[in-house]
Amino acid sequence: MEELSELLLQRRRKVDALWEAGINPYPNDFKPQHTSADILAAYGAVEQLDATGDSISVAGRILARRSFGKAAFIQLQDRKGRIQLYVKKDEIGEEAFAAFDTFDIGDIIGAEGFPFRTKTGELSLHIRTIRLLVKSLLPLPEKFHGLTDVETRYRQRYVDLIVNPEAREIFIKRSRIVNLIRSFMTERDFLEVETPMMHQIPGGATARPFITHHNTLDMELYLRIAPELYLKRLVVGGLDRVFEINRNFRNEGISVRHNPEFTMMEFYQAYATYEDLMDFTEELFCHVAQEVLGTLDFTNQGLDISFQRPWKRLTVREAILEYGDIEAKQLDDRDLALSYARSIGLSLPEEIGYGKLLMEIFEEVAEHKLIQPTFITAYPTEVSPLSRKNDYDPEIVDRFELIIGGREIANAFSELNDPVDQKERFLAQVAEKDKGDEEAHYMDEDYVRALEYGLPPTAGEGIGIDRLVMLLTDSASIRDVILFPQLRKEVK
Repeated sequence: MEELSELLLQRRRKVDALWEAGINPYPNDFKPQHTSADILAAYGAVEQLDATGDSISVAGRILARRSFGKAAFIQLQDRKGRIQLYVKKDEIGEEAFAAFDTFDIGDIIGAEGFPFRTKTGELSLHIRTIRLLVKSLLPLPEKFHGLTDVETRYRQRYVDLIVNPEAREIFIKRSRIVNLIRSFMTERDFLEVETPMMHQIPGGATARPFITHHNTLDMELYLRIAPELYLKRLVVGGLDRVFEINRNFRNEGISVRHNPEFTMMEFYQAYATYEDLMDFTEELFCHVAQEVLGTLDFTNQGLDISFQRPWKRLTVREAILEYGDIEAKQLDDRDLALSYARSIGLSLPEEIGYGKLLMEIFEEVAEHKLIQPTFITAYPTEVSPLSRKNDYDPEIVDRFELIIGGREIANAFSELNDPVDQKERFLAQVAEKDKGDEEAHYMDEDYVRALEYGLPPTAGEGIGIDRLVMLLTDSASIRDVILFPQLRKEVK
C-alpha cells in the first residue's frame, strides 16, 4: 500500500505541475476521427504505405510503452481494440516530446499521424502530434494482460475491462446476443413492452422477494421476481404477442449460477401451446448461436455441446428412470420413492407432496447429467401453480424446462386460463405460505379478475439471458457475464 500511495503522490504532483504550467490535464476538445478497427480495415491489407498519405487521428488509453531515447513505441487501446503508435522527438518537436516523457501507462491521450509499417511489418501510426487528455492517478496492474484476483475483477470491473480483452469481448457478445433476440422477436410480430419493477403483490415465480416501502403511499412494495402476471394481463387486453427483456430480483443465495438481480426475457403468444414454444425455442437459440459463434457445435467449460436439431425431449419421470438407479414401480409408489430419495442423501419431510418429491429426485439424479439441449416436460401440477393442467392427466401440467450443460436455461408452459382453477391454486399456495414456505405464491385477486375477462389460449416462456450468455461465451460463473455482480461489502 505504501508503494501505491507513493505512485499516487507522484502522479498527483505531475497533475499539479501541469496546472502550474497552464496546461489543463483534463481537456475536452479533442475529437478522434478514427478507431483502431478503422485503421486495420483500411490499411491492414496494404503492404506499401505512403508516409505522405492519410491523416489519422485516434484517442485512447496507453497500455504499454517502450522508449529508445529520442523515440518510443506505445500501445494505445480504444473502444475497438489496440493500435501501436510510434512517437519520434524530431517529428513532434522537443517541447511536445518532453511533455510526452511525463505520460504514464493508463493515461488517456489523443494523437494524429499517418499509417506505416514497422521493420517487423506491424501496422502502426507514425505520430505528428500528441496530447494528454486525461491523467490517470492510479496505475494499471503491472501485467496489463489481466487481473489475477477474481473478486477484484468483479468489484473493479472498470479495471477489468481496461486490461482484460476477454472480459470486453464477453460483454460485446452479450449486447449482440440481446440485440439478436430482440430482432428475432420483433420480426415475428412480438411487441416489446415494459411492465412494473415494483409490485404490490410479488408473483409469477417461486422465490423470495426483496421488500421496500413507498413513503407517500405508505405502502409496502416488492421488487419484481417475474413480469409474468403483468404480461399475461396484456394478452387479456388483446396484445396477443408480447415480450420483455429486463431485470428480475430474487432475495436468494449467490453462486456461480445465481445473482440477486438477473436478466430474463419473458414472452407470451396467444393461440399457441408449450409444444409450439419448444420448436420456437430451438429456432431462436440456433439462430443466435449461428450468428454469434458461426456454428451450432461448440464447447462450454470443457463440454462439447451441439445445437443441431431436433433436441431431445423427456418427461420428468422418464429422465429420473434414465439417469437414476430406480425402477418404474418404485418411482410410482410415493413411499418407495421417498425411501429411494433418502437413500441417495436427500433430507425430506415425511409429509412432502408426491410432486415435490419427484422434483427433488429429478434435480438430484438427472438435471446435472443433461448436457445436450433437452426439453423436460410433464411437470407435477403441485409445483406448477400457473400452468395449464394436461387434458389427459390432471396430475401433470403442459410445461417444459430447457436444460443445457446441466442447468436450466428456459421455463415455459401453456398458461392456466381457468379463473376458478387459478384461484384454487393460489389459495393452496397461500396455505403453503402459512405453513412457512417463504417461496410460495401470494394471492393476486386482480390477476384472477383479469382471467375472468378471458385470457386466450396462451403459451409463455422465460429465458435466462445471463445463463444463455454464459453458455455462448464459455463463462464459468454468472458473475463473468454481469457487468457489476452483487458482492459482499468490501473490507478495507
